Amino acid sequence: MSDCIFCKIAAREIPASIVHEDDEVVAFRDVHPEAPVHLLIVPRRHVASLAEAADADGALLGRILLAARDLAVSEGIDASGWRLVTNRGPGAGQTVLHLHFHLLGGRGMTWPPG
Repeated sequence: MSDCIFCKIAAREIPASIVHEDDEVVAFRDVHPEAPVHLLIVPRRHVASLAEAADADGALLGRILLAARDLAVSEGIDASGWRLVTNRGPGAGQTVLHLHFHLLGGRGMTWPPG
């Protein structure tokens, strides 16, 4: 989508602190972090949310999860623990309509998050 900020970041049309990228997935630091480590992991291809993902997107979703695992190690939060969250819709807090996962760590987490 031409007006999607995450599509523009993935295409490197907008600067971001990118920490991982491959053919299908991009991860970058959140500009409003909620934890010492707060990364956003997004598919390069526009998918509005997990609810809009097709069955054929299973491999892509798996790549996102494996990227989260690897990023937790490279960011030094694997041993202490981390949280991976995605939101669907405004009632859940989704403000950008592009599927994205928040990888959070580096501090103790409570439930609900915040």
